[in-house]
Amino acid sequence: MKFIDGCRTFLLYLEAFFSSAPSYETFDPQHPLNPASVEFSPESLGYEHPPKFNAPQGPRVHPFVCKYPSLGKEWTGCTTSENRTCWLKGPNGREYNIHTNYEIDFPEGITREYYLELDKMTINGDGIDNTEGKVFNQTYPGPWIQACWGDIIKITVKNNLRYNGTTIHWHGIRQLGTMEMDGVNGVTQCPIAPADNYTYTFRAMQYGTTWYHSHYSLQYGDGALGPMTIYGPSSASYDEGRYPIMMTDWNHRSAFQDFQGELTGPIPRMNSVLINGMGNFAGAFSGLPKFNMSVEKGKKYLLRIINTAVDTTYLFSIDNHNFTVMTADFVPIHPYSVDHILVGIGQRYHVVLDANATGKISNDGNYWIRAVPADGCKGFETGNEPDERQGILRYNASSTSIPTTSRRAFSKACRDEEYGRLKPILPWNVTEIPHGIPKGQDTFDVGRVDTTGKPKKTDSFVRWALGDVPLWLDFANPTINNLGNTTFNPDYVVINEDYPENAWIYLLITAPPSPLTKDPVPKPGKGFVTVAHPIHLHGHDFALLAQSSQPYNKSVPLNLTYVNPPRRDVALLPAGGYLVIAFKADNPGAWLMHCHIAWHASSGLALQILERQNVVAAQMTPSRLAEVNRVCDNWKLWFNNPENHYNKTDFEAFQDDSGI
Repeated sequence: MKFIDGCRTFLLYLEAFFSSAPSYETFDPQHPLNPASVEFSPESLGYEHPPKFNAPQGPRVHPFVCKYPSLGKEWTGCTTSENRTCWLKGPNGREYNIHTNYEIDFPEGITREYYLELDKMTINGDGIDNTEGKVFNQTYPGPWIQACWGDIIKITVKNNLRYNGTTIHWHGIRQLGTMEMDGVNGVTQCPIAPADNYTYTFRAMQYGTTWYHSHYSLQYGDGALGPMTIYGPSSASYDEGRYPIMMTDWNHRSAFQDFQGELTGPIPRMNSVLINGMGNFAGAFSGLPKFNMSVEKGKKYLLRIINTAVDTTYLFSIDNHNFTVMTADFVPIHPYSVDHILVGIGQRYHVVLDANATGKISNDGNYWIRAVPADGCKGFETGNEPDERQGILRYNASSTSIPTTSRRAFSKACRDEEYGRLKPILPWNVTEIPHGIPKGQDTFDVGRVDTTGKPKKTDSFVRWALGDVPLWLDFANPTINNLGNTTFNPDYVVINEDYPENAWIYLLITAPPSPLTKDPVPKPGKGFVTVAHPIHLHGHDFALLAQSSQPYNKSVPLNLTYVNPPRRDVALLPAGGYLVIAFKADNPGAWLMHCHIAWHASSGLALQILERQNVVAAQMTPSRLAEVNRVCDNWKLWFNNPENHYNKTDFEAFQDDSGI
């Protein structure tokens, strides 16, 4: 039996190796994908009949089994198609369900191990080759990583690139007490050098869908990303779950090449839109497959929607169909109904598709799936605006007809989902800010700053900044190795938040209009451009106390929501407006906060929140730092060898962006 399982695993690995854009409707996900990927249950538990049940998936994908041996045979799985709010039911009325405070309580699952290799590979997502692709396990997008609520996830990443390091960030994962697993080079670790590897281990305290991606400069824009699902309860019922739907923008060149336009002009432009790695550049290629999804009339389907773009906010819709929205990022919310949904870069939504067409019924049962770039939050080549019709929903799986349906009328303006609709199931009640606005050190104006000396001493560029200066990290000297410092290099943009445990940290982030009004007062050397920015915080979900497209005026009291405000890990900072966010000081560490437009992050639109420095410094014992230091030593050894550089005579130009 072990031999047969081993053969099957090897065949799955070969399938992934030779496929760049599998048909995700029938894709057999990583289960596990590599021979080294196995499951381990906690030792010494030994229950003969632990709670074990299939995750709420669907017949078109391989069953994924959730196991909780530490709970014992009195516990059973309780998720059903009629009631998805329950997850596990135990003795004496005990439950793990949608109302469980997952920030402090979760069922103890098993360990899931995965193995990812990062390679260079040509990607043809839209009919034209990008010869500079960078992918995991020879697939684009990368393998689907799956786990169950409460599992420990252990992922070994090997770097097979020739001239790049890498780190992998598990987007939205809280990393409570595991700062060194957040995957940010220059902050939580050094880059993984070519031929080296690093194992990330963390607990799945949250549940929902997210993505993993390289945080090494612009690597994810070249394809280094994949989906991740953590199975758990839901606030709305459905019959089947489907493979994640990843929307992205795409270029035929490396993002590293295009970034030069961010610094010197013209501003980089994208070529295409892809769903799960499939698109068609300017509609010029007949016969290219589109993303297809087949459904059965009357059923309800869980769709896991992710925006993995470099520079584009999307409006996702399916002609003549409605959705029930039930999760924003990793936060379960009270369900509400829409016919389209706005998805910013890095954001995720769980929605339930009702397979009952409304309005004009298509005769052939085919409907367009649309990824509509939002006005003001996109940057495509002039004359090559991509077709928003990027996929097909079919009621007859064998049909090959092209839909003739039309999109419902809705605004394409760049914005987030309506603030008042995002009501978390598990409420937070935030302590009121004593003086109505965050302290001065916690107020940040997004703008552009003249810089000199980076990467070369003679260079002079205008870069984006969230603080007073653009972020610029040192790959070989990450913050995690400097937690005893009393001061930091200003280029690291470290904001020290030394609060008592569970005290609230409040941040005010503004995108001032251009030109600035008298209030706020213009800052010397800082220019302002009226642009929206998707702001992502590592290490926390944050409460969204205010989100406004109006200019911030400190003389006008802020209207803040303290009782069960929306919360998530990515929120759009409106062009010319402001955000007020809050989170508890309950996760000591150095946490990156940045714009998720890749060009802006690489330009330096980021800072580090150093939360309870003394506590995290004490937590990072020599044994915990041993692997971090090994990776740093290997990085320095690799970097200091000129033969490892594309430009063997100019080390100064190796890092030409912020590092993230």
